[in-house]
Amino acid sequence: MSSDANVNVLWARALLEELTRGGVRHAVVCPGSRSSPLALACARAEGLRTWSVIDERSAGFFALGLAKQSRAPVVLVATSGTAGAHFYPAVIEAAQAHVPLVVLTADRPPELQGWGAPQTVPQARFYGEHARLFADLGLPEASDVAVTHLRATAARAVATAMRAPRGAVQLNVPFREPLAPVAEPFGEERLSALTKAGRPGAAFTRIVPPTPLPDAAALEDVRRRIAASERGIIICGPRDEADGFADAISALSQATGYPVLAEATSQARYGGGPLTVSHYDALLRHVPFAKTHRPDLVLRFGGGLTPKVPQQWLDASGADIVLFSDGGALFDPAHRAAVVVEGSAVAACEALSRGPARGVGPWARSFLAAERLARAELESAFAEQAEELSEPRIAREVVAALPAGVPLFVSSSMPIRAVDAFAPAGSVPLRVLANRGANGIDGIISSALGVAAAAGRPAVLLTGDLALLHDVGAFVTASRAKLSLTVVVVNNDGGGIFSFLPIAQAARPDDFESLFGTPHGVDFAHAAALGGARLHRPTTPMALRAAVREGLEGGLHLVEARVDRAANVDEHRQLFARMAAALGDGPWA
Repeated sequence: MSSDANVNVLWARALLEELTRGGVRHAVVCPGSRSSPLALACARAEGLRTWSVIDERSAGFFALGLAKQSRAPVVLVATSGTAGAHFYPAVIEAAQAHVPLVVLTADRPPELQGWGAPQTVPQARFYGEHARLFADLGLPEASDVAVTHLRATAARAVATAMRAPRGAVQLNVPFREPLAPVAEPFGEERLSALTKAGRPGAAFTRIVPPTPLPDAAALEDVRRRIAASERGIIICGPRDEADGFADAISALSQATGYPVLAEATSQARYGGGPLTVSHYDALLRHVPFAKTHRPDLVLRFGGGLTPKVPQQWLDASGADIVLFSDGGALFDPAHRAAVVVEGSAVAACEALSRGPARGVGPWARSFLAAERLARAELESAFAEQAEELSEPRIAREVVAALPAGVPLFVSSSMPIRAVDAFAPAGSVPLRVLANRGANGIDGIISSALGVAAAAGRPAVLLTGDLALLHDVGAFVTASRAKLSLTVVVVNNDGGGIFSFLPIAQAARPDDFESLFGTPHGVDFAHAAALGGARLHRPTTPMALRAAVREGLEGGLHLVEARVDRAANVDEHRQLFARMAAALGDGPWA
């Protein structure tokens, strides 16, 4: 058993040992003095990959991306003072999207609190209700009772971050000097072997989570509802898990005969089953189709829907709605769900798929026929503008350029809506992620970098220009970490989504442009130079695809696709109108 230089080294080592034994495999460390013992413990922890990120805000979202992709808890380390406050947006997203993070905020000792010491602020419960757990570990102490308590608390923190509903936990870790690993006697000879080494190969306190299996009686109730309802649909909102969800949903749809309305980030669209419907937003804008296809039963999985029209249609349908919540969250703001079934969504699908299959009847075939008509019209519209880039076309081309298994991260605001509406399902399985917990546009590049780091392969990000400017410092992170990411930025010189909102007509044009349109005039060549990225400026769909595919060969790439913000609203509305009109008067079969 190796000796520790001083009590701070012992304390930090024991803490990191327990975090890694609990399942942590990545740590994101920001530079600072008070956090030195933690940083060095991360660097020396067996089985832990440590990433150094200069800016705490970027670091928080980088850790978020690591955890979203790996589905394992990630450690975040900050020094004392305001440093940990910059993790706040990422912690909020982790809470809303159920992403496991373990935040270690180094702190100054009690005697410096409240007396004007530099870099000293109250850090207890820094993140309020957004943290699943808060614990102040107290000052390092070389005693069996203190170190065993430290180990048990660390094990509990990891288990809490991973237990449904997943999220961030905060451990506040105060240190007195020396902060460097200088030799200083601290009585380690008095410590037991269990205290010093913990339980190698296992967490000090193993907390066994409750079974994720859904209640059998609840599933039997759902089975009866399915048997009584031929006009049912399956709706899949955003969901991060890589647990075979697409196959499970495909089996459920074929057993029930229900079509699947799958969002791009549901992990059920790309590589999903034969009853997958992608263009449901356009279909439900066609009033005759929407009226005649109101379901009797809705099986809902994943998070809240991105497009507004389908959610409004669902709320007004009067359908019997069953919500499956495998993360412990309730995504039902209109309070239409009659039943909420907690537990593994995959296990629920498998249980409900057993027994005789209903088969694909006229109900499902009508959705698929309408989908084919809408998709054919969309392709026709794109073919008429074969050499032009628009925001819908960019979304479609980026997705179409990706081979199987490439991680795609999509920014909130317009990019996620464009992918959802205009990048339909195909046979190529893709993992599509987004920060849809709080739906913000902060930390987007950093999150995508974390996804690339956890995946261990080149990834692609589709983002807007304002989201890129929110996180431009992430290019420094990409350069320092030598990660491969292709950033496709839709540059419409401002906030395009506001043009779709009532404020666009209500505000005076000058006020709208300055307060909402927010043109920036930034030359993104400077952003590319910041991280040493290769800059591409494609002007055609074919050139865009080529740039994305080149980026997948490795390295950091910035692909700037310039479009006209003023034309964007009309382009979207015309495409939706054409797709809806293509459905005609029915019947659809």
